[in-house]
Amino acid sequence: MDAKSTDNDQRFVMKKTARAPANIAFIKYWGKQDERLRLPLNPSISINLSDVHTVTTVEFSPDYPEDVVEIRMQNTTYKNSLQRNVVGEETIRKSEQERVVAHLNRIRKIARMRLSAKVVSANNFPSSSGVASSASGFAALTVAAAAAARLKLSERELTILARMGSGSACRSIPDGFVMWEAAATSEESYAYSLFPESYWDIRDIVVIVARHMKEVPSTEGMRKAGSSPLLPGRIRGVTQKIGLLKRALEKRDFPTLGRIIEEDSVSMHAVMVTQDPPVFYWNDATITVIRAVSAWRDNGLPVYATLDAGPNVHVMCEGKDEEKVTQKITDILGVQQIIINHPAKGAHFIDGHLF
Repeated sequence: MDAKSTDNDQRFVMKKTARAPANIAFIKYWGKQDERLRLPLNPSISINLSDVHTVTTVEFSPDYPEDVVEIRMQNTTYKNSLQRNVVGEETIRKSEQERVVAHLNRIRKIARMRLSAKVVSANNFPSSSGVASSASGFAALTVAAAAAARLKLSERELTILARMGSGSACRSIPDGFVMWEAAATSEESYAYSLFPESYWDIRDIVVIVARHMKEVPSTEGMRKAGSSPLLPGRIRGVTQKIGLLKRALEKRDFPTLGRIIEEDSVSMHAVMVTQDPPVFYWNDATITVIRAVSAWRDNGLPVYATLDAGPNVHVMCEGKDEEKVTQKITDILGVQQIIINHPAKGAHFIDGHLF
C-alpha cells in the first residue's frame, strides 16, 4: 500500500469525521492464519446494519503533545490518553486504547508524518458485547484518519488497512452485502460489495440481552481457536457454504439464506466452547431467544437467529415480517432492547465533527 501523498506539512493536515456501520456475518470467521496482519482462516460474507454505527472524528495537529482517545457511548463518556486510562463509570481497556494508537501509527507511517492526533468516537449501541463494535469503530477510524492525513486510498486499500485494526472492520467499509476474501497475503485479503444495500428488503433485529463488556474479547478468544478439534471440519465446510449462500443471495431465497446463517453461527460457537480454554458467550436469555426463534419458525414464521462473539442475538427476517417478529421479541423475558436494521451503506464521511 503506497501513500498517494507524502507531504507532512501541517497546512495540509485536516480534521475528518466518518460514520461506519456494524456488520453481521452470514458466514463467520473465527481464527486467523496470521495474527499480526489479521488474515482470516476462511472467507466470510456479511451485511452492514443501518441502525448500529460508530461516528469518529480524527484530527492530526501539532497542538497535541500525545495521542488522545475519547469514546462516547450511550450518554456515557470514557476518555484516555497514553498516560490516563480511567475516567467515567468504567475502565476503558488499555488494550483497546493501544489498538487505536497502533492504528494511527500505521496511518502515520503511510503518510510519512509524526503528528499526534485527537480521536473522538461515539457508538450508538453497547460496545464489546457481540454487536461488532470493533468493526464499526475501526472502519470509521480508518476512513476518518486516512482522510485527515490527506491519504488518497482506494476502497480496496481502505479495507486492507481497516482489517489490520480489526479483522471484521474491513467488511464495514463497502456498501450493503459484503464479501471478505481470505488469502495468504495482506494485499489479497480485502473486502468488496456483492450487492448494494437496496438489493433485498431484509431485517436484522439486534436483541440486546446483555450490555456489559464481554469478559473475553474476540481477538483473545481467537488465539485459542486452533485447540478446538472441531475447527478443521468447520474450515473445510466454509467453501461449500460460501457458494450456497451466494446462490441464495442471487435468488433472494430467504429460507436457504436463513438456514445457512443459523448453521454457521452454531458451528462457530461450537468451536468456541470446545477450544482450550473454552469460551462461553451465551447467557440464559440468549438461549431463550434462540429457542423462541426456532419455535416461531416451526409454526410457519420464516425467521432465523445468528450470533457474533457475544450474548446478544441477531434475529433475521424479511421486511414484510418485521412487525410480527418485533412484537414477539418484545414479549420475551430478559430482552433489554431491540434495534431494527436493514442493509446499509458502508463507511462514509458526514458533516459535523464530534469536537
